[in-house]
Amino acid sequence: MRFDELDQRLRRFETTSDRFLPADAWLVARVDGRSFTRLTRELHPFDAPFDPRFRDLMIATARHLLVAGFRVAYAHTHSDEISLLFHRGEAAFGRKERKWLSVLAGEASGQFSVALGRPAAFDCRVSRLPDAEAVVDYFRWRQEDARRNARNGHCHWLLRREGRSAAESTAHLDGLPIEAKDELLAARGTAFDALPAWQRHGIGLWWETIERQARHGRTGAPALARRKRLRVVLDLPGGESYAALVEARLAEAEAGGPGSTGRGS
Repeated sequence: MRFDELDQRLRRFETTSDRFLPADAWLVARVDGRSFTRLTRELHPFDAPFDPRFRDLMIATARHLLVAGFRVAYAHTHSDEISLLFHRGEAAFGRKERKWLSVLAGEASGQFSVALGRPAAFDCRVSRLPDAEAVVDYFRWRQEDARRNARNGHCHWLLRREGRSAAESTAHLDGLPIEAKDELLAARGTAFDALPAWQRHGIGLWWETIERQARHGRTGAPALARRKRLRVVLDLPGGESYAALVEARLAEAEAGGPGSTGRGS
């Protein structure tokens, strides 16, 4: 049988379940580390509860995803996850969902593995959000998850350093109100809201346009030079201030503002 005949007959089995991401929704992808508890505690131990070395690996991975062939308006990372807000109407890979999931998970896995020097894997999911309000709520949700993880992590490892087992520490914190956890930390000299913002609020990344005075290459006349720069923010605000920051990124995404597709799609 000729190749063209085989191709026509069999390719449909690969594409029969293809789903296309809707053009009328805001799209946010979240890549998440697979079995990272074992990776970061047993195979490649990092300091607990937070290690700047791991933070920097996640930042490097997020930076890579912003130049991996998609127009990304905003990225937020905390723990072992990265959330990506895409420009309105982003059409990479014909908006085939399977391509988005596989490419983003593969790019994250490859970048992190090379940087770490050990195999690591990420999975990926895409949320279809109906409006700007849902997008803001999504990123506030992920930031609240960062706060919850930071509070629980500091409490857990404080108890572990005092000699309690992992099971004992978990049992002690189970169902404990937020106020009681903050009191637990404060009694040992740690004010939760004084912890580094990148631990409590996560880290934000987005493209911005930088303007500077320059001279025309041929004429030497004064000119305004513009270039794009990837901004990495370790001191994100919380609450309503963070909502306003996300809304600003949304406005740029709607207007087709700064962004990069990197290698192209």
